Amino acid sequence: MKRSLLVRAAVAATAVAGLVLAGCGDTDPPGGEQVDLSVLATDVPQVQTLKKLTKKYFTAETGITVDYTVLPENETRERMNREFATQAGTYDVASVSAYEVPIYSDNGWLAPLDSYVKADKDFDQDDVFPNLVSSLTGEDGKLYAEPFYGEGSFLMYRKDLFRKDGLTMPSNPTWQQVADLAAQVDGTDGASGICLRGLPGWGQNLAPINTVVNTFGGAWYDMDWNARLTSPEFKRAVGFYVDLLRSHGQPGAERMGVLEILDSFVAGKCAMMYDATSLASSIEADGSSVKGKVGYVPAPHDRTEKAGWLWTWAWGVQQASDNKDAAWEFISWASSKEYQELVGQEVGWTAAPAGNRKSLYANPEYQQAAGAWYRQEYTAATDSADPKNPGVAPRPYTGIGFLGIPEFAVLGTAVSEQIAAAIAGHQSVDTALDKSQDLAQAAAAKYRGE
Repeated sequence: MKRSLLVRAAVAATAVAGLVLAGCGDTDPPGGEQVDLSVLATDVPQVQTLKKLTKKYFTAETGITVDYTVLPENETRERMNREFATQAGTYDVASVSAYEVPIYSDNGWLAPLDSYVKADKDFDQDDVFPNLVSSLTGEDGKLYAEPFYGEGSFLMYRKDLFRKDGLTMPSNPTWQQVADLAAQVDGTDGASGICLRGLPGWGQNLAPINTVVNTFGGAWYDMDWNARLTSPEFKRAVGFYVDLLRSHGQPGAERMGVLEILDSFVAGKCAMMYDATSLASSIEADGSSVKGKVGYVPAPHDRTEKAGWLWTWAWGVQQASDNKDAAWEFISWASSKEYQELVGQEVGWTAAPAGNRKSLYANPEYQQAAGAWYRQEYTAATDSADPKNPGVAPRPYTGIGFLGIPEFAVLGTAVSEQIAAAIAGHQSVDTALDKSQDLAQAAAAKYRGE
């Protein structure tokens, strides 16, 4: 792997030139001791592929071993929040997202990467999608993470089941059209009409729900930070989502997050699924029962022209890490064009982490392998709803599938639990949102000056 040698040479050259890489540890400690990196990552197919390739292609060339801790999304966040807040240094690198970066960087929990990027010309930062770079840049203008992959959201549907029922998917569907189609296709070949996230978690059921809220005209707060969860628009959006799941969604929806509905869709148990563009590679992978049978269209909308979300799982370095140089070598490899090509050659182009680099979409091999969805994936990643203005109602916060405030991690999880209870039939949507309104009003007290 020539890239790793180039990275080391570049970092060494900038150090000689007098560039100070603040807080950097040594990739090769005195005495030549083994460098061991600890990486905390979210359990997604792209990470599982990365784990399989690390020892053979990264460790063999650099001598740097990587110890992965891979957990479900909710557990990863819980551990990462605890770890980074205490700066214990247990993990050198972690999967951070567009939500964590502004908060973590403002608290000094992440190490800036600008000096490494400047030294590592081979990394080609200009190839990374600008919207993702912006989302991973702190208020101080410094870059704090590099995207492993990026994603928008779109609607996936079984073309074979639609043909069987004589149904046609619109090229840019509304949510009402999706609901009507779900009712008609529900039960065909034993498939549920649609699969949607129901599992509690601000990054689980609230991720798609918030896109529905945005396009239905709702917002969590007005410009004076008064909670708006019981507004007609918010109630209509959540009521629509819950009713759709209860009427035509998968059984046990309140216990199913992104991985569970992906498994159901791949197993042929769903006629439609609205979720992340990054899931397409698993849907079209060898062994998938629906490979070659799926169509892809933009995220459904209602009152807005655009819907869907913008997201990235990225690699950030803990400020307390003693192995920052080695951490950058890992990030530079795992987020590189060369790594995407390695996955394409070793595993298959549909498994390459996508949505982060322009060059991937110009690659004829990726275009051929991802022909069913790469155009929609590219559009979703580059032309999603505006994070600063994703809906109709004005709002004092940024974010599409989340609110860009520190309080949202706790608030969002609490609200997601109330909505999951409504999905399960344990309470009404009105009751869930009445409780959630009180939680949201209390969470924003400091923004109202109370």
